[in-house]
Amino acid sequence: MQLYDTLTRGKQELPPPPAPVRMYFCGPTVYQRAHIGNARPYILGMWLRSWLRSRGYDVTLVHNITDINDRIYEAAPGASAELAARATQWYLEDTDLLGLGRPDALPKASEVVPQIVRFISDLIEGVHAYESEGDVYFRVASFPEYGRLSGQRPDQVEEQGPNARKDDPRDFALWKANKPDEDTWWDSPWGRGRPGWHIECSVMAEELLGPAFEIHGGGLDLVFPHHENELAQSRALGHDFAQIWTHNGLLRFTGSKMSKSEGNVVTIRDAIERWGRETVLVFFLTAHWSKPIDFSDETLVSAAARVDGFREVFRGPFQAAPARAWEGFEAALDDDFNTPDALAVMHGFGRDHELLRRALDVFGLASLAETAEAPSEIVELAKQRQEARAARDFDEADRLRTKIEAAGWEARDVADGFQLVPR
Repeated sequence: MQLYDTLTRGKQELPPPPAPVRMYFCGPTVYQRAHIGNARPYILGMWLRSWLRSRGYDVTLVHNITDINDRIYEAAPGASAELAARATQWYLEDTDLLGLGRPDALPKASEVVPQIVRFISDLIEGVHAYESEGDVYFRVASFPEYGRLSGQRPDQVEEQGPNARKDDPRDFALWKANKPDEDTWWDSPWGRGRPGWHIECSVMAEELLGPAFEIHGGGLDLVFPHHENELAQSRALGHDFAQIWTHNGLLRFTGSKMSKSEGNVVTIRDAIERWGRETVLVFFLTAHWSKPIDFSDETLVSAAARVDGFREVFRGPFQAAPARAWEGFEAALDDDFNTPDALAVMHGFGRDHELLRRALDVFGLASLAETAEAPSEIVELAKQRQEARAARDFDEADRLRTKIEAAGWEARDVADGFQLVPR
């Protein structure tokens, strides 16, 4: 199994199973309903866990929740903790709708503040950080490899959060002194305050996975500064940190990046309520995880058609796929988790119900193999419609067809009678 690694700019091989694969995927900053773009790293992490476990790996997936952040203070002055708790619950409820289960751990930044304080103290002791008027900053000049992940030269790094208290404009905050409009704080050796965003993830990852782990995931927009800073903080202390960095492409809404600031947001819940979870999941299968993906009515209609196609396979008779068909599916996913290629292989399974069900299950789509039974009253309406057609009473047949469809079913005429299919 190999995956593209942002740090080395090439594919990196995982050790053979049953080796442990520890994965940390960056989660949301919780201050409002998560948009459908936030679902992509969540889905990718869950799918990777599913596939690696099926290949015999010992997998642990950590997906964090950032519940201490400037955006939360700005969104709920005087009630940031209450908003963060409420929005965390929204996120869990909405991702549950995807039907993929939950990660092995869902740590919150607010749960590890003492560990963050210790981590920052170690950086200060190692002369990689310094205190300034209650703030603590990471000293970028102390880490010569800074900029390697994002491809930036250290002497050309843009200033992060302009502040006259810094020794160097490139330095970034590890700890922020409490401000009058911030209603939550923690005590520290540098006074009351709260962690910076970047240090939260370094600590949550290492607390749950150790100082070295196999995969770190997140959206492409996190490469700089977030992940660059995580890497610097941890490796400055001599920790290996992540071996492979996977950055999924962003979701574009009508050609632009989806974002709350742009106002072009469709929430996870909105998308699932309109299209159904199976259609949303198949939509994400259609693009390679590292590439952007366009969210539109056209792309979702296309995904819905694929969903219907898979369901239709299980309504027909079984027919074995060509020999070694499953090996093509394995090859597609083992080579950089190429879901578009895997999807093409799945269509090539034809009516091999066993192989197709097995493949769909990797992506949380085994429900497409279920054949729904129509209620008895719908079956009776379909029989009446068939009798009306036989009597050439087409007006009555149309009336019954409309009634059947209004109940969520479609009556299809087949050689030996009729077939009822959920709409």
